[in-house]
Amino acid sequence: MKKFLKNYKLPIILLISIIIGCILGSILGDKSTALKPLGTIFVNMLYVIVVPLVFFTISSSIANIKSFRKLGKIFLVMFIVFIITGAISAIFMLIGVKIINPAGGVNIELTEGVKETIDFGSKIVDMITVPDFYMLFSKGSMLPLIIFSCIFGFAVGMLKEEKHSIGKVLNTISKIMMKVINIIMYYAPIGLCAYFASLIGEYGKEIIGSYAKSMIFYYVMAILYYFIFYALYAFIARGKRGVRTFFKHAFTPTVTSLGTCSSIASLPSNIECADKMKIDDDVAKSTLPIGATMHMEGSAMASILKIAFLFSIFGKSFTGVNTLLIAILISVLSGVVMSGIPGGGLIGEMLIVSLYGFPLEAFPIIATIGWIVDPPATCLNVVGDIPSAMLIEKHVN
Repeated sequence: MKKFLKNYKLPIILLISIIIGCILGSILGDKSTALKPLGTIFVNMLYVIVVPLVFFTISSSIANIKSFRKLGKIFLVMFIVFIITGAISAIFMLIGVKIINPAGGVNIELTEGVKETIDFGSKIVDMITVPDFYMLFSKGSMLPLIIFSCIFGFAVGMLKEEKHSIGKVLNTISKIMMKVINIIMYYAPIGLCAYFASLIGEYGKEIIGSYAKSMIFYYVMAILYYFIFYALYAFIARGKRGVRTFFKHAFTPTVTSLGTCSSIASLPSNIECADKMKIDDDVAKSTLPIGATMHMEGSAMASILKIAFLFSIFGKSFTGVNTLLIAILISVLSGVVMSGIPGGGLIGEMLIVSLYGFPLEAFPIIATIGWIVDPPATCLNVVGDIPSAMLIEKHVN
């Protein structure tokens, strides 16, 4: 019992705090929004730590890596794993919507959509660069920050005499960032309790409506994917020991992602989880920050649901090899590529509308679907980076 409490003390405390928050939200209703600032403090602390955490973990990992050949292999395997797992999640949801039509019988009053023009060239530029140095150090510029951190780490690694001393400094600061995360997590029970209370109190009534069937369907599919495929990936990576290790340590990033609905805010807990699981440091600190912006299995599943939902309410047949292949392609692009582009969600939605010939009125429908499935989608986006890192570790070591 003592060993159990030692291993699961924090998850148990967090679970109890979430349950208390849900109860408070149900009892207080709209009044529970008064607790929201306490939850926002927790989220803001995570946001504050994430920028220095990303910079120092990536740059120190690359600077201290013994072989740049290994680093190149990590990146190659990483993108292969991200694409394959994204495709698997999309196919899994596709099978689900073919068996159970989540939008069956749903009638939605269409509203006028807003047509927006997207300059893809500008979006690519915004995805990988910022116009001024200070803009790098913002949670809104994660991909440019990751690219800069990689370049900085490579530059340090190319030094001769100074390489080891600077690398040690970066590694030390990286460890300090992890200690800061440990300190922040002492406030997590209060923050998550307040956040869930405000969420239930503010939105509890609104999630019951014509979208309820699709919402419940997605939640069930997300739970199945979480326990089936993440266990499978962990087993492939480390066998039965990997499955036990994953479920032993994945609870904290799971509840953090559900409570914050943010992949970026959940990154510190993900890195801490990988550290406890003893995932190769080079792999974890190179791939988890990138995964937070470019690996979204939950978003890929949500894209399939959006497409199937639109096909159903507009009376179109969701069949045919081309139709289904395009759905998988859009989902993988939305979950792996476009997730790193500012406004990438809008680009994915425009692809759905334009490639399938839906009217502009489809945009508010897609936006609503995205909103109601955001918590479990974010959870899959976040937690999925851990078994992916385990798979990458297996193939580079």
